[in-house]
Parts: sequence; structure tokens; C-alpha cells
Amino acid sequence: MDSLTQIVLGASVGEYVLGHKVGNKAIAYGALAGTIPDLDVLVGNFTDTVTAIELHRGFSHSIAFGILVSPVLGWVTAKIHSDAKWKDWTMLFFWGIITHTLLDVFTTWGTQLFWPFNYRIALNSIFVIDPSYTLLFLITTVAVLFYKRKARTRRVLNAIGLIWSTSYLLMALFIKTIVNEQFTSALAEQDIAYQQLSTRPSPLNTILWYSNVDTEDGYLLGEYSFFDRQPIRFTHYPKNREEFTDIEQEEKVQRLIAISKGWYLLSEENGELYFNDLRFGVRPKPDGRKEFVFKYALTPSSGGLQVEETPKDVEDGRFLMGALWERIKGN
Repeated sequence: MDSLTQIVLGASVGEYVLGHKVGNKAIAYGALAGTIPDLDVLVGNFTDTVTAIELHRGFSHSIAFGILVSPVLGWVTAKIHSDAKWKDWTMLFFWGIITHTLLDVFTTWGTQLFWPFNYRIALNSIFVIDPSYTLLFLITTVAVLFYKRKARTRRVLNAIGLIWSTSYLLMALFIKTIVNEQFTSALAEQDIAYQQLSTRPSPLNTILWYSNVDTEDGYLLGEYSFFDRQPIRFTHYPKNREEFTDIEQEEKVQRLIAISKGWYLLSEENGELYFNDLRFGVRPKPDGRKEFVFKYALTPSSGGLQVEETPKDVEDGRFLMGALWERIKGN
């Protein structure tokens, strides 16, 4: 999830674990704990694109990381603040880190929760930024700051935030089951044979959902809003694997394939080769074209294959928000 959401979750968890003893310091250190796992993005600045993608939400988002780091951070904090014991601060950091990781499990990127096992758990049930999840949670967490540490209202407000956040995640999973039924029914009605179906919410909401469908010769991308009046339509993208046999065997491309969990397309545009990660779908552009959200340029060089993510235009982002709102309202 986005940094603000993780800070809010960490702060609320910190309050739950230690607020009754140290007051607002628990919120401050909880917010810090909720931020720590995402510091792995700093490491990405010193390595290549593919390695940076592999590292993000890897070790720092695992149970092992929480177990190893929390006692150290707890010991340091106990030396600074004597109003709580080492064990208390350790528990605050552990739960702040672990709840960050668990929240990211609900997104499309997922996390390596059980590192060193090289498998990312991704439930694909919530977008990385979702105001419906964050806004009320933020309000209750900020409100907590204005009450004394042992005030009943403080505990109630914090409980409301935690209950809301947990309920929203469970609701999103329930919504996903309904959405899956809609897509599987549409595939059956259109007599489409497929090998795998993956669904995920569109940006900022859980009303409009996208699907990827793996068929023998290509991928089908579809959309479904709860306000739709028309049947689901799928857009076909041919795999064309035979055209890119050589580049597909490159070590970095194989790593990208593993990262995308096999949801990918290789394409050639104006003489340039690209790796498209299908898990995040396509975005409409002002000129009417659609482009994959995560697209990587593959450039052969004397030092080996160079991989660079294609930049995203700010103006395209503004257009996307307008198009998204129109699509949420139904077709």
C-alpha cells in the first residue's frame, strides 16, 4: 500500500500495543515501524531495474525480517525511553512491521511473507491506494492524539480505525468472489476456453475490476463495474511467443517472467523491444491508444541486455483519472 496508509496502520497498531503506557510516543514509533519495510526502495537506487523489482517487498516484507529487526529496534528505543521495557518496544516494532507486510499481501504486488522461500503472496483484492480504506482510518488515528493515554475515548477511536480497516479488507475479498463469478459466467456464456483467470480492482476503488484471462493462443483483458448494464467484453492480445524466442531466453527476461508470474507479453514497437507485465492491465491515453501500465524497454548492449521501465507522463495520469471515473459509472 501507499506510504500514508502504512504510516496510519503502523501508528494505530503502535497505539494498540503500547499507547496505554507511553501515550503518543507509541503512535510515533508505530508510524516509524510501519514505514521501515518500504525502505527497501532505497536499495533499488544502487542496482539495476530487474534487481530493484525483485528486492522490493522481498526480505524486508517477511516474517523473518520482523523477528530479526524488532528486538534490535526495541533495545535501542528502550535505551532512549525508559517508560516502557525492551520487550514492550520489541512487540511494537514487530507488529508494526508485520501488519505492514500483511496489508501488502492484499495487493497485486504481494510480498515474500515467508522469505527465504521465493514466492510472493498476492491476493489481488485491493489497489495500492484506496481512499475508502485510508480516510476514516486516518481521521480516527489523528483524533487519538488529542486524548490522554488512558482515556476510554482514545481506545474506542483507535478500535474503530482498526475494525474499519480489517473489515474493509475482508469486504474486498468478498467482493472479489462476486467479481470472479461475473467473469467466469461471462467466459462460459461466450464459450471461451481458458487456462487461468486473474482479477484485481482498478485504481482507488473496489467497484470497477479488471481481469486477465490466459488462453491457448493469447490473453483476454476484461473490465466489470457493479454499475455495468452491458455484458463483459474481452480484448484479445496474441502471445506470439515464437516471434521472441531468442530474447525470451535472456537471463533478465526470464527473471521478469518470474516476477510477472507468467502474465506477460513481448512486443516490438518502432524497432524497440518491450516486456509488458499484464498483471496491472492497460491504461487509456489521450490519443485513444492503450498502453500496459508496467512496460519495460529491452535494449541489447555490449554489457548485456539493458532493462528500463518506460516513464509515465503526468498528463496521461490526469486523463486516466477522468476515464476511470467514467468507466466506474458503468457502460
